[in-house]
Amino acid sequence: MRTKVSFTAAGVRCAGYLYLPADSEPVPCVVLCHGFSGTMDRLFDYADRFAAQGFAALVFDYRGFGESEGDPRQVPDIDGQLVDVRAALAFARAHERVDPGRVLLWGNSLGGAHAITVAEGDPRIAAVVAQIPFNGFPKKVEGRSTGETLRLLGAIVWDALRGKLGLRPYYIPMVGRPGEFAVTATPEADQHIQTLTGGGTTLWRNSVAPRGLLQMMRYRPAEAAARLTCPLLVCAAAEDRETPLETTRMLADRAPRGELRVYPGTHFTFYTDPTFRDRVVADQIDFYRQKSAMA
Repeated sequence: MRTKVSFTAAGVRCAGYLYLPADSEPVPCVVLCHGFSGTMDRLFDYADRFAAQGFAALVFDYRGFGESEGDPRQVPDIDGQLVDVRAALAFARAHERVDPGRVLLWGNSLGGAHAITVAEGDPRIAAVVAQIPFNGFPKKVEGRSTGETLRLLGAIVWDALRGKLGLRPYYIPMVGRPGEFAVTATPEADQHIQTLTGGGTTLWRNSVAPRGLLQMMRYRPAEAAARLTCPLLVCAAAEDRETPLETTRMLADRAPRGELRVYPGTHFTFYTDPTFRDRVVADQIDFYRQKSAMA
């Protein structure tokens, strides 16, 4: 059963969907956090799979994204998104069908960093899965020239300045082809966009205010991982260019109860390959089942 829900974060309405299994007793709940410019509909399949295995699952949009309220739109703000995650946790714990002692966090890409960071400050979290999590930018992005890097840096600074002045954000594409001006430029750009738009039925937009990348340059989820008291599973892609294995591995290594599982494929394989996702989610469900039973 899927129900549309909402909760407030800093006085703004966040939209979400709560998936509930058929059981009538309170059950463990997985709270799912999407990535940098994502929307919650890209996580519906994950939520379905968790609910089919007896978990409740809550997906939601950060303020300013997707179905949630908030202006300006498409502006990633790390501190604000952490507030949104904490509000989602509070909503889940208060629900009558959720066991508040067995609430689990799941995050994808930047959402993986958020899940670790929030869990570090919340000892009631039973366990965390961080899928292809952000842990700092690579020193050199494959396929991006120095000139393209400088142009992106210029856009980041210009957009940040406009934010300080209260002006409309300076938006750029999130995904583009090699040589195109975008946050991520890949040979598979058309395929990635098709996947992220779900064939045109999603609220995801290929547009983002790049000022959020400036915040990400200072974001240190590995420091939070080192202080994490709950179990952590990091799911990484061997050929990931966006969140490289050498940086994601550090999160599992730093966490006192960290585990790492590496899968063949790229950052976007987690979005595009249903068979691949079967294997990954099965591993995550086994992890959560073990850890939520222990909590």
